[in-house]
Amino acid sequence: MMGFIKRNDKKIAALFLILTIGFLVLFLSNKEFSDWAYSRHQNILSWYIRPLFIIPLCWFAYKKSLSGISITIFALFTSMFWFNTPEVVAPAVEEFLAFEKSYTFGAWDFQKIFLSLSVPLFFYLLTLAFWKRKLMYGIYVIAGAAVLKVIWSVAFAGSSGASIIKPAITGLVLCIGAVYLFIRKKNKV
Repeated sequence: MMGFIKRNDKKIAALFLILTIGFLVLFLSNKEFSDWAYSRHQNILSWYIRPLFIIPLCWFAYKKSLSGISITIFALFTSMFWFNTPEVVAPAVEEFLAFEKSYTFGAWDFQKIFLSLSVPLFFYLLTLAFWKRKLMYGIYVIAGAAVLKVIWSVAFAGSSGASIIKPAITGLVLCIGAVYLFIRKKNKV
């Protein structure tokens, strides 16, 4: 199986890139689908799992696996609807997601386009850092992204944006911990 993946790394990566773009187009253009996805994204478990995809993303970048990188990004984006719609939703979560949905589907201006480009820039910088084995730069990218996500959430959504702090910090600690353990293990070998 691993031989098949290595031989077809670029083809698998291209397939999952197309699937990711298809997901984003569907999400942004189909109100019924995006409503369904957002209703499931109210499940706070999706908020905690999403930052954890940074760990395999770093691993696959370090291993120079384009297919692993693209599969991980696809999984990260689609994970917003992996969990069932919760029966009870905290008001701050509901309010923040209402803001996020309104922001996503509202008018697109230069500022919004610029901020939206920070997502692929994050993936690029993180992948580049681990691809080139610059693990400390990777940690800086992870930490910077978490801090900027919290700042954006609170600055734009107000007090409901604070609902993202605990999942972001938890993800940050787990991701940096995983990279730290990897560095320690690598240095022992």
